[in-house]
Amino acid sequence: QVQLAESGGGLVQAGGSLRLSCAASGRTFSTYRMGWFRQAPGKEREFVASIRWSGGRTYYADSVKGLFTISGDNAKSTVYLQMDSLKPEDTAVYYCVADINGGGWKYWGQGTQVTVSS
Repeated sequence: QVQLAESGGGLVQAGGSLRLSCAASGRTFSTYRMGWFRQAPGKEREFVASIRWSGGRTYYADSVKGLFTISGDNAKSTVYLQMDSLKPEDTAVYYCVADINGGGWKYWGQGTQVTVSS
């Protein structure tokens, strides 16, 4: 089992920045990739960004490209999401996710609230 713990959410004004962190614990030695999803009120959960540990390749949703940056420390099993130029439409609960052995996004954190005021 893998446990994920997010931190760093909060309230910020439009145009501001936040940095989310997620630490994985448990059986993390086979982690293939980690990432972030988000769910805004009344909307479906959507992919935000991910990073593959081998090679460090990153992937982003079109809506956050150039604004958000995902990074990670494999040795610490920790992933970060730097969010810049935040907009009110970025308001959502952000979830950290982990894929073990390429089996898909089976592990989810409890989520952290990000609220961007206009």
